[in-house]
Amino acid sequence: MANFTLEDVRQRTYKARDAWWTVLLVDPLASRLVKITANRTRVTPNQLTVGALVLGLAAGACFTVASWPWLLAGALLYHLSFTLDCMDGKIARLKGTGSVFGAWLDYIFDRVRVLACAIALMGGQYAATHNVAYVWTAVAVVFLDMLRYMDALEIYKVRSQMRATLTEAREEAGALELAARRAAGERPGAVPGTAEVGADLRSAEGALGEDPEADMENRVVGDDAAAKMLQQGFEQRFGWYARIRDVLMAGRIRPHLISGIEFQMGVFIVAPLVAAAVPGAVIPVVVLSALGMLAFELVIIYKFWLASRDYSRSLAKLNTTIEEYRRQLPASERRATEAPVGSAG
Repeated sequence: MANFTLEDVRQRTYKARDAWWTVLLVDPLASRLVKITANRTRVTPNQLTVGALVLGLAAGACFTVASWPWLLAGALLYHLSFTLDCMDGKIARLKGTGSVFGAWLDYIFDRVRVLACAIALMGGQYAATHNVAYVWTAVAVVFLDMLRYMDALEIYKVRSQMRATLTEAREEAGALELAARRAAGERPGAVPGTAEVGADLRSAEGALGEDPEADMENRVVGDDAAAKMLQQGFEQRFGWYARIRDVLMAGRIRPHLISGIEFQMGVFIVAPLVAAAVPGAVIPVVVLSALGMLAFELVIIYKFWLASRDYSRSLAKLNTTIEEYRRQLPASERRATEAPVGSAG
């Protein structure tokens, strides 16, 4: 059997930034369960993923009853389901047993759990009250969860493409600078204007490096603890944000305080708990959770828009630099360097 320590679990599996719900309410328990599971059992990440779904469906079964003891039981089971869901990724990172299929399974089962619990919770409330508003609330919960994860995935993909293009352009500018100076018999030096371009690149890449969702963030504390620079334009407009961000980051909490995770917990844990004491509280709590998530989503979209502007500006400057050095090359060395980087597609 393995002999992982609690510190091993923290260093190898904790994300550099994560949802505050995960950091404060899940990781303290999950890390200890991961240590026991990794050292004393042969349980695989995929088995934990299946177990998380089973507990999630059990939570849904409790929600259908709609009476206060079952609402409490459903909320507890959902929290345990989410804890198992966090454990599968930690086990995979700790033991190096992650797989593409496991990541797909985790994503699909998460969506199934949300769908089943939304139908069960709102269906149970509808059966108890005959209020059709619960039906529309179920539709809204599923729609918002789908929209959130689709948006996160698309931003992540576009950001990765932008980063790759910036990297390619910077490498090409450096290579052409060296070639041009050597052709002119000069010592290689700094490309004119690269200080300004470099600052723009760092600000753009910093914004591009901020993953919109903790589930998509692959960096862990032991791998890269350095925080990425935020987008320069955003900080110029909201200087106080950096101070708040640094305080939160010191505790591994990402500034995106109400994401898909907190939304789910608001709907399937907080709402049932409050409704157990205050009948009819499910819809108001869900509405507050949805508004909070949408507000932070707008912030992400705004930051992404600013990042895209910095990206375009940085790429244009780099392409100008590339063209300047291309013109200094002998004609025989200009082949395969005709199109500016990022001009296609």
